[in-house]
Amino acid sequence: MTGKNEPILLGKLDLRSAGPRCKMLLGDINGDGRMEIVMIQPDDRQDVRYIPHQVQCVTAFDLLGNLLWQTGTPSNTAGGPGSDYPAQIYDLDDDGQLEVLCVMNDRFCLLNGATGELKSSHELPGSQAHDCIIIANLSGGKRPSDVILKDRYHRLWAMDNNFNLLWKHDGNPGHFPWAFDLNGDGRDEVMAGYDLLDPKGQLLWSCKDLDDHADCIWVGDVNGDGRPELVIGGSVTVMYDRSGHELWRYDGSVESQHVALGKFRDDLPGLQIAGLDRIVRGDTGEMFTQSGKDALFLLDGAGKEIWKEDRTTDGWLTIIETLSGWDDSGLDYILAYRRGGGVNPTLYDGHMQSVTTFPFEGYVVHGDLLGVDSEQVIIYDNETACIFASQHQDLTVTTGTPLPQVKRLYSSTLYPGGEV
Repeated sequence: MTGKNEPILLGKLDLRSAGPRCKMLLGDINGDGRMEIVMIQPDDRQDVRYIPHQVQCVTAFDLLGNLLWQTGTPSNTAGGPGSDYPAQIYDLDDDGQLEVLCVMNDRFCLLNGATGELKSSHELPGSQAHDCIIIANLSGGKRPSDVILKDRYHRLWAMDNNFNLLWKHDGNPGHFPWAFDLNGDGRDEVMAGYDLLDPKGQLLWSCKDLDDHADCIWVGDVNGDGRPELVIGGSVTVMYDRSGHELWRYDGSVESQHVALGKFRDDLPGLQIAGLDRIVRGDTGEMFTQSGKDALFLLDGAGKEIWKEDRTTDGWLTIIETLSGWDDSGLDYILAYRRGGGVNPTLYDGHMQSVTTFPFEGYVVHGDLLGVDSEQVIIYDNETACIFASQHQDLTVTTGTPLPQVKRLYSSTLYPGGEV
């Protein structure tokens, strides 16, 4: 399918000085009123698929491609994106300036966002506490200032902003637990895989009859009752209310690898749930190939299938996210990338029609880079980043008013979850 409109290329950046196999983070790290690009390279000491990553090197660029700073030394033998990289951009110490939070050299480090200089470092609560970083408000302060770390599949550690251990949780936390104030008391509950924990780490309830682990978690008022629901992609896609009652499950998928919540259709009530079914894996046995198969699907707020893609090309590693504010349609789009089979990153509407197909293959991040109330898309590989928009924007404009770091950007993960 051909996109309804061609994306506009705003800029092209040379990323080679950051080293290969980096993950891109976004944030206004110097407070100039436009976002910067921070490239996180994983270390070269560990198995890239099964052992959590630490960080080898952090490199910051502005949107014009100027290198601002680099902390660490890039390696040509760095690992790859087989799991999350333990890094986020957030103002953890509440001094009004963003930090780069990362695990380097077996320490939790806060880097000055403007300079890359080390502000502080802290001992990890466990030797494997570096699979990913989650920012939460467990203490009931005016803003999130607590940190949750995890190992790959078994344990969480929650700490306050002075890195005092608050609690530990042993269980099946999935890839990226989601913190959200479900009951409105000013403190976050934590959906740790299939377990909902209170702010003190106590188990409130668990999902029933689900296998494997939670790949992604979304929160939103799906059915329009004024209260948040939880949509979880795991062995199947399920929706729970905040009290732990299962509202529906969609078992029309082989492996529900990703879900994305949004208002994709204006002819249907409530929100819709986009999903990604990994039908045939390409890593069975000792082989890792590109010849598997996955397919997009869309559910209504009651869990009923609206459509499912009849995919005719190879590719089984697709990632999907919700993209809001790309254009003035007022609707969200399904952003799908890493599709394989010659399918470039694409925006789909709620009818599975291609709205925009990008002319560059790679990983994707998106955000309101300039504070203009619309989102731009960056597609990048080991060498190049291309910035696209639906309309012309001037990347040189700076206002001097720092852009806020929204929760989606300080909750960056290979397994996108979120909230609507």
